[in-house]
Amino acid sequence: MKFFFDEAQRQHNPVNFLSSGAPQPNPEQPGRVQALVDGANAAGLTQSATEDHGMAPIARVHSAEYIHFLRHIYTRWQRIDGASPEVIPNIHPDRRTVSYPKSAVGQAGFHMADTACPISEHTFHSAYWSAQSAVSATNDVMAGAKASYGLCRPPGHHAFADLAGGFCFFNNSAIAAAHLKQNGLRAAIVDVDLHHGNGTQGIFYADPDVLTVSVHADPIRYYPFFWGHAHERGEGEGLGTNLNLPLKMGTGDEGFLEALDKGLERVRDFGADIIVVALGLDAFEGDPFGGLSVSEQGFAEIGRRFAQMDLPCVMIQEGGYLCDELGDNLTAFMNGFKGG
Repeated sequence: MKFFFDEAQRQHNPVNFLSSGAPQPNPEQPGRVQALVDGANAAGLTQSATEDHGMAPIARVHSAEYIHFLRHIYTRWQRIDGASPEVIPNIHPDRRTVSYPKSAVGQAGFHMADTACPISEHTFHSAYWSAQSAVSATNDVMAGAKASYGLCRPPGHHAFADLAGGFCFFNNSAIAAAHLKQNGLRAAIVDVDLHHGNGTQGIFYADPDVLTVSVHADPIRYYPFFWGHAHERGEGEGLGTNLNLPLKMGTGDEGFLEALDKGLERVRDFGADIIVVALGLDAFEGDPFGGLSVSEQGFAEIGRRFAQMDLPCVMIQEGGYLCDELGDNLTAFMNGFKGG
């Protein structure tokens, strides 16, 4: 199996984010990359060069207005007297239908869902190449590979079509699924990250051609709070193509796998040609966010369950934060997949 990653993805280096109103060191650090590369190598994956597929695959998911914002906001922010070193909004509209301001501060509030997605000098460049890694992995599977891994950093599943959030800027899993749809394939996204993939849900909520499934910690008292509840099933033509499987805090291997089995049953019923695995590793019992309690062996079994679907898989890296076992968990997942 190949994995795709570009060195430009290391350049995004956020310093802080706000948690409960207080500045905290940002856990979405470049150091995650080396742990994941080591984990992929330990599983016997072979690194392949990420190709530049241009803006079109990204623009199928994200608005041109939003892309323009991400490309230019850091430079504009530096012109504001007394502004923070990183772009962090201090005002948000109450709905998406409000007027669009010219102010950099106003646009930051419009295009950034929260204070956990600071934009610094290299953010756009790193996010662009993260998305290209997702497209390269997708093309590898479309060319005949059984599976491929996009080591996408920064991650993407909290990003909506015109809204960054939760360390995410371009939604790599959604970009992969939209690329598959553009090429006539029926894609199912199965998100196993600790946090609900709210951006992914939002992008495809009315789309009957892409199934979105998410197994995650119950958002009733946990990020992202407003999305990820079991009653959210899609809307319009997409009604019935969104499945959320929220879990009680602290759920371990048995409960997680039980929910995953339900999600994979829905994938079979959807008649998917291919699975996009939104591969968060932060459901780990030792992850700094500490919401769920999946073990290393649990990740191996998660990988095995995906392999047993006997469908091509594009694995797109989402969360999973710096701890001694981060790379080991990726290795366990990949070895479980290969063994399945």
